[in-house]
Amino acid sequence: MSNFEKVKGYLRELEYDITFEDASEELVMVEKEDEGIKNLMVDCEDPIIILEQFLFNVNNESQDLYKSLLRKNREIVHGAFVLDDTGKKVLFRDTLQLENLDLNELEGSINSLSLLLSEYYNELIGFAKA
Repeated sequence: MSNFEKVKGYLRELEYDITFEDASEELVMVEKEDEGIKNLMVDCEDPIIILEQFLFNVNNESQDLYKSLLRKNREIVHGAFVLDDTGKKVLFRDTLQLENLDLNELEGSINSLSLLLSEYYNELIGFAKA
């Protein structure tokens, strides 16, 4: 079984809905809206798996915004806030090793995102509206 098939199996076992799949790129999009997971990109790029979810557009750059995100990064169990290549979109991103990936590790990474969204929801909404 390929790493991509293994990851898809884990996602199904964790009851995530696969909303998009590109087998040639070993990429899927998943969601579980009741946990705040919407269009989470899961990309198998041997030797790693990349998890990314768009959070909000940066409409008003400010030192306070970036300071707050960097401070919150320190508290996140898995993953971090990152900017896309344009510097205009804030994403959650985590990378894991594919070789030894197991169900618990993948679940922990995605749960970290869910926890972040539930704890930091009001601040993220405020940043998106600014």
